[in-house]
Amino acid sequence: MPIPFPFDFRKPDYVQVFEWRVERLRRIRENPSALSALKLFYRDNPAQFIIDWGMTFDPRNVERGLPAMIPFLLFPKQEEWVDWFMDRWRSQEPGITEKTRDMGMSWLTVGLADTVCLFHHGVVVGFGSRKEEYVDKIGSPKSLFWKAREFMRLLPAEFRGGWDSSKHAPHMRIMFPDTDSVITGESGDGIGRGDRSSFYIVDESAFLERPQLVDASLSATTNCRQDISTPNGMGNSFAQRRHGGKIKVFTFHWRDDPRKDDAWYAKQVNDLDPVVVAQEIDINYSASVEGVVIPSAWVQAAIGAHLKLGVEPTGMRRGAMDVADEGADKNAFAGRHGFLLDFLESWSGKGGDIYGSVVKSFAICDERNYEGFDYDADGLGAGVRGDARVINEARHEEGKRRIDDSPFRGSGPVFDPEGEMVKERKNKDFFANAKAQAWWALRMRFQATYRAVVEGMEFNPDDIISISPDLAELSTLTMELSQPTYTINQVGKIVIDKAPEGTKSPNHADAVMICYQPATRALDIWNRLAG
Repeated sequence: MPIPFPFDFRKPDYVQVFEWRVERLRRIRENPSALSALKLFYRDNPAQFIIDWGMTFDPRNVERGLPAMIPFLLFPKQEEWVDWFMDRWRSQEPGITEKTRDMGMSWLTVGLADTVCLFHHGVVVGFGSRKEEYVDKIGSPKSLFWKAREFMRLLPAEFRGGWDSSKHAPHMRIMFPDTDSVITGESGDGIGRGDRSSFYIVDESAFLERPQLVDASLSATTNCRQDISTPNGMGNSFAQRRHGGKIKVFTFHWRDDPRKDDAWYAKQVNDLDPVVVAQEIDINYSASVEGVVIPSAWVQAAIGAHLKLGVEPTGMRRGAMDVADEGADKNAFAGRHGFLLDFLESWSGKGGDIYGSVVKSFAICDERNYEGFDYDADGLGAGVRGDARVINEARHEEGKRRIDDSPFRGSGPVFDPEGEMVKERKNKDFFANAKAQAWWALRMRFQATYRAVVEGMEFNPDDIISISPDLAELSTLTMELSQPTYTINQVGKIVIDKAPEGTKSPNHADAVMICYQPATRALDIWNRLAG
């Protein structure tokens, strides 16, 4: 616990925080010999320094009866990001941070940069943004360097390291006299053309006008380039590198922020254009792309839908496994209880050990009491069948229950070809293959859920989907669900592109799609009749 008392981010009591800081500062001043050891501690724990002594600024607080200048208390995801960032720096490798707007990232980046420069000698930090006024404009709280100067100015004198705003903070530069470290700023096409840097932060990287020039310059400037941005579609260097699979990615989703809730999100939906909401709130790179199968607004409506609608899940308990392709791809397993998606986990597929992944899937079924699981039987997933047979034979000898395993071939023919998922269109005439049918079935569930939750329409619980808000990988799933797009081919059938414009395969979403594919619904009906 970073502070020795509970703290409510939605109803903050800053008085007790200031009292706590004053008491700590009194003890430090009574025992100044302890300061050197404390600085060594902060050198290795920059997030704790920000929590203990950092300040931030939000003029919107005034209308709530709070001070505009407030203690910079990091919430858990912000602490996690600081540790992640420091790992990238120590490993001399790049990183990408994708984020929802208004997550406090500007203050977090300058606060971390100041902290690193205060406690490390000879550090050079670079900041770049598409316009100079976003980097440094005297008197403008919007600029990064205004924030960095305020962070320094508001620290206790014991931790400023001799820093004086009148001497050490000229335009586009902040110097740290005790450590000979420096923060420099650049803008536009000039990003990366200055000093070599220990690490370089590119602010709102997806919105650079000529990113190819920046890419070339920074490749020779630093070993640790850190791009931070909200999405701006797929047609830019930020998006392409984010989905390229070679650079580590950190995701800051609005659900990671304890200050934000469903009411906050509903206000954004009401106030903003749907494309802006999808792109800058839901981190959807395909927001402006036509033919998205499941719009992000539908996905958000489905999170905790059973709680909003006051219904309890009933029916089958079953899972689905999406098998990793080779390389850095991941396996994913989704599980459901009736309409409720109550489990989601992914793990590395590196090394191609399908047998180990099947064993893990069986263990999940035992732990969650799932009767069985469907699996992606196209490609590498074809090997699951033999592994599952061997495992079930061993379970039989040990007196354990058999776990059903059923193949799902997305490239295969549709389920119930003479039936009509869409009124007056036979399945065989409407869908190009089983994958298109399964994604459309999932789309229909999300649409029914949205209409029930947001529009107040009547609904059949068996026709909706509710996503547990407690899923550990929820933010990744919400982005992936809105990634696939659809088109209509030359014979009028629906075709699904689950990885448009070079995006990575949506493993989590694929697992959910397989989990709710139409054949499982038929199985559920038969199980109920038999039961």
